[in-house]
Amino acid sequence: MTQQDIARMTGVSQATVSLVLNGRDDGTVRIAPDTRDRVLTAIRTTGYVADPVARRLAARHNRILGVFTYEPVFPAGTGDFYHPFLVGIEESAERLGCDLLLLTSAPVTDGRRRIFHHDNRLRLADGCILLGRSLDPEELARLVAEGHPFVSVGRRDDAGGPVPYVGADYRAATAAVVRRALDAGHRELAYLGQGATGPESPADRFAGYRETLDAAGLPARHLSTDRDPADLLDPLLADGVTAVVVEEYADGVALAAVAHDRGLAVPTDLSILTLGDPTRPTSSDREFTGFRIPRREMGWQAVEVLTGLLAALPDTVTQRLLPCQPVDGTTLAPPRP
Repeated sequence: MTQQDIARMTGVSQATVSLVLNGRDDGTVRIAPDTRDRVLTAIRTTGYVADPVARRLAARHNRILGVFTYEPVFPAGTGDFYHPFLVGIEESAERLGCDLLLLTSAPVTDGRRRIFHHDNRLRLADGCILLGRSLDPEELARLVAEGHPFVSVGRRDDAGGPVPYVGADYRAATAAVVRRALDAGHRELAYLGQGATGPESPADRFAGYRETLDAAGLPARHLSTDRDPADLLDPLLADGVTAVVVEEYADGVALAAVAHDRGLAVPTDLSILTLGDPTRPTSSDREFTGFRIPRREMGWQAVEVLTGLLAALPDTVTQRLLPCQPVDGTTLAPPRP
């Protein structure tokens, strides 16, 4: 139950509900007695309790949260990937009675958006949520050094100090996927993606892959995705690989299509496991074995962390890793004898 729900029930604005809850009725703000009674009755009937974080924010801030994206989030190519993050952010902000400000005026320099520029409007918001698969380390360091309240959606390395974040535990999720392949009997695996050379999220995935194979005493092969999937299949087969762990879902779809064109069956001839949701447009009739990213919950908790920082709540956990959801799929099978 939120203030907006109370407003709908009583036919008043959310601002009026907030005024009633906070006992405002002075020379500048007047609320009709019957309106006040109607709101109070709805509050008693529903058992609504004002969120203490929202109360503390109302006392010291304007309750506007910024959202800055390093990559465009609305074009068709990436909209589906970012949509659940934005839904979680919106739902959590609504619960707290906060407005969202999408910071779109940042200029593009060297192909990248920049937070800091001559017309920087970061201070219009109480704090900011950062979205993007890779964030600029220099800008992160400046945000930390200047004390800007912010939270990254996605784990980030220290940048002159700890970076507040809500991320997915890619390391543990990838390790679990690799163990499933090992349990199915695979001993010749390969990793397809940026790996350790990429930003934090691919680096975490590759670390989970490598550590699991190291513990099993097996080689941790790695192929970069800067080549066409059609050029990758032959090296994989020549190396005796029976299972491929694919960083980017769309590359797994492409690899499966190439294998099919070559007369190979997935997963009987080649198992393909994917490490997350598609970030590029793709479609497939297959349900790939792997995991899903808790994108909506990450967005929700990012707002929770940010408002905890703004309200100066001492017990706010500012670095969180959320578990990923395993997907059984149909693309893992024991290797051929």
